[in-house]
Amino acid sequence: MRIVFMGTPEFAVPSLEALLRSDNQVVGVVTQPDRPKGRGHHLVAPPVKLVADRAGIPVLQPLKIRTPEFMGALSAWRPEVIAVAAFGRILHAPILSLPSNGCINVHGSLLPKYRGAAPVQWAIINGDSETGITTMLMDEGMDTGAILLQERLEIMPGDTTGTLAPRLAEIGGRLLVETIAQLKAGSLKPQKQDDGQATMAPLLKKEDGLIDWTMRAKSLANRVRGLSPWPGAYTFRGEERWNVWKAVPSMGTVSDMPGTIVDVNKQSILVATGEGLLDLQEIQTANSKRMPVSQFLTGHTVTTGMQLGFRDV
Repeated sequence: MRIVFMGTPEFAVPSLEALLRSDNQVVGVVTQPDRPKGRGHHLVAPPVKLVADRAGIPVLQPLKIRTPEFMGALSAWRPEVIAVAAFGRILHAPILSLPSNGCINVHGSLLPKYRGAAPVQWAIINGDSETGITTMLMDEGMDTGAILLQERLEIMPGDTTGTLAPRLAEIGGRLLVETIAQLKAGSLKPQKQDDGQATMAPLLKKEDGLIDWTMRAKSLANRVRGLSPWPGAYTFRGEERWNVWKAVPSMGTVSDMPGTIVDVNKQSILVATGEGLLDLQEIQTANSKRMPVSQFLTGHTVTTGMQLGFRDV
């Protein structure tokens, strides 16, 4: 089949690579424009563009997708299927109706659970023990289209978004190729989603990383995992920002105000929460690298009774 692929970040790369290895013809790739990155604000190409360039596949990077110019270029590729994985924009009706066999999306959850931009993060934040990949036939809603294929994946206790997303992405590539194979064979059986079971996974913002110490320790530990590597969980000790990269709930009763450091040892810093203690194990401060607490404590004075929370003003 003639396929146009739409995707942008690293999560989308295995899907494009799987299509390139298949017996389908990827006639074009659509991705986001190059963006400035780092201290020098140098333009950096999306990971999907790099893969397409190496394979010699033509690439479009429109600033807007609702223009006659973009629609004309997309139509000229004459796609039979548009495959989408983490493209980052909502497709409107003219695009959805362009390919003769529709638009197929690779989504990082077991729909109808976790519709939205951050399904992997929210599955970890909410403490789920499993998630998966869904391929679906796209419509104009937010991940509301008919389910085509699904595959489940266990969330390991130590998983972060950074470790879970690549495993899901690899499944996504394989499931996308299988979906298109079944489409060609006429064996796909689209299943309407049960909207009554739907949950949302809204886009996360930088400020979502601020730790609310009144939450339960277990919930905070899950949040630290789900927010890694971005936007990252953080708190303040006075004016100093602490990025918390690893934390686990700890046994013990709490009588101190949430955010109070109740114990410090060579391996951890124990902090009171709304329910239970949170054991901080890996921290990063400004202009430093991530480090285990044992290393952090060699350069920082941390004592019981100190209060963590909002920045002092």
